[in-house]
Amino acid sequence: MYKLIIRPIFFWFDPEKVHYFTFSIIRLVSKIPGFSALFRFLYQVNDHRLETEVFGLKFKNPVGLAAGFDKDAKLYKELSNFGFGFIEIGTLTPIGQEGNPKKRLFRLKEDAAIINRMGFNNGGVHEAVQRLKQNTGVLIGGNIGKNKLTPNSDAISDYEKCFDALFDYVDYFVVNVSSPNTPNLRELQDKEPLTQLLQTLQNKNIKTQSPKPILLKIAPDLTNEQLLDIIDIIKETKIAGVIATNTSIAREGLQSENKTETGGLSGKPLAKRSTEVIRFLSEKSNKAFPIIGVGGIHSPEDAIEKLAAGASLIQLYTGFIYEGPSLVKAINKKILENQ
Repeated sequence: MYKLIIRPIFFWFDPEKVHYFTFSIIRLVSKIPGFSALFRFLYQVNDHRLETEVFGLKFKNPVGLAAGFDKDAKLYKELSNFGFGFIEIGTLTPIGQEGNPKKRLFRLKEDAAIINRMGFNNGGVHEAVQRLKQNTGVLIGGNIGKNKLTPNSDAISDYEKCFDALFDYVDYFVVNVSSPNTPNLRELQDKEPLTQLLQTLQNKNIKTQSPKPILLKIAPDLTNEQLLDIIDIIKETKIAGVIATNTSIAREGLQSENKTETGGLSGKPLAKRSTEVIRFLSEKSNKAFPIIGVGGIHSPEDAIEKLAAGASLIQLYTGFIYEGPSLVKAINKKILENQ
């Protein structure tokens, strides 16, 4: 029904407007008695064999929703009804910001992809915290970044502010230095500034009574030499793991007319590269840390490929938009079949 009726209608309209419209519909329908239970019946797979323990957290299944979909923690409860084992919110910044000028979100239908240059648009970390205070059981990851106007020399302070504000309300953290849509942000992926950033957060973390897992989200455009640096940095800072990968600035092989738009590319074109990054990190580190695999997962087979390459968990974003919520259930069923 989704791919035959709902998606064709949605794809007639501006993707950012459709996103917010969909949020409103899901929120409204979920308030009708019985509909949340219906969504859980249709899309959840409840089987103890899907339970996965990673970096000290127990996930009811290994399929999560990637950051960027529910930036401001406005719909995490309702979205969890679609079968996700965990929801990652953000990217959040200390102060709310509008992000980049519109139009900033583009479908590449022929490539089953999306290009976005949103620019960390969000209402600020403190607004999200107020919503997260209402959480009653959804496993939440908090993806954090810096404000656009904050120079890289002061970036650590922004990440610390988000870390402090979210600490009591998320289950794990993700440090986002790999978005291509905030000027100069990716410079923070260089070995020295990245080590300093992660070590600062980890030092704060270990001083708490119950430290939270800290993960690093990396770009798919890193070279093998840079990926080896990532392995060294994780070993040195002792953070919990990696999310591989964020969106890409590469455009090879695209067919759609929107392929020349600037921003980060997500969807099917990333499938091969993100899997390569997962496999490289897993093999070169001797599986020293967990990896969350994301990028181009549009089918159960794509998900199994990521897991086989070394991912402990996976996340959906563009595949969820193109394939619909039934993809989550299909992946979980496929995982059970492969056990």
